[in-house]
Amino acid sequence: MLSIVPTPLGNLQDITLRALETLKSVDCVLCEDTRRTQILLMHFGISKPTVRYNENDDFSLRRCLDLLKQGKHCALVSDCGTPCISDPGWKLVRAAVAEGVPVTSLPGPSAAACALAGAGFTGGAFTFLGFLPRKSGKAAKLLSAAYEQNHPVIVYESPFRVIKLLELVSKTLGPHTPVVAAREISKIYEEWLRGSAQSVAENLAKRKKVQGEFVVVIGLPETKQENEEKSDLPY
Repeated sequence: MLSIVPTPLGNLQDITLRALETLKSVDCVLCEDTRRTQILLMHFGISKPTVRYNENDDFSLRRCLDLLKQGKHCALVSDCGTPCISDPGWKLVRAAVAEGVPVTSLPGPSAAACALAGAGFTGGAFTFLGFLPRKSGKAAKLLSAAYEQNHPVIVYESPFRVIKLLELVSKTLGPHTPVVAAREISKIYEEWLRGSAQSVAENLAKRKKVQGEFVVVIGLPETKQENEEKSDLPY
């Protein structure tokens, strides 16, 4: 059996009781980085063998799949958050399902859901793009297509490229496009930057150094937001 187990984004207190119970009961833990996962397990007094899962290595995929086919109960974790969501895991899940291995997914921490909830843009539909392509032309095309759906768009970005992302949003969707850039969610230096794409980009550009992982939520202009809210009404 394969159990998909979300792990804390940064604050270890965010782990769920069910996640802890599962990690204590499995035969082994499949993970991105065995060192990081061992730190998590040791913090909660859990002693389990860990096996590195490399999404881009066929040998690693077969090794993990073989454990499941042998009847082992394995937990799949990423370094933080929910596996398979802009993190490794989906190839193993697909392979396990194809082999008839039972798969279950536990609810838990998700940076995208957390950022959307705190953005205050909408409680309805949204489009999640994860990390955009590195080429600006492809990224702009993807952004435009997603934004045309008239829903907020969620994007992940590193501290090294977040200013370029915001500049791309400003250029592609308009400088006054509302955004919320959530930095280091659930960690000590958590920060929420709110404003237009242009103003948030300028804010970050003034800093000596930009640090922390970002979740950028791109909202709709006020008139489109009002129309979106009306479309969510049940009558």
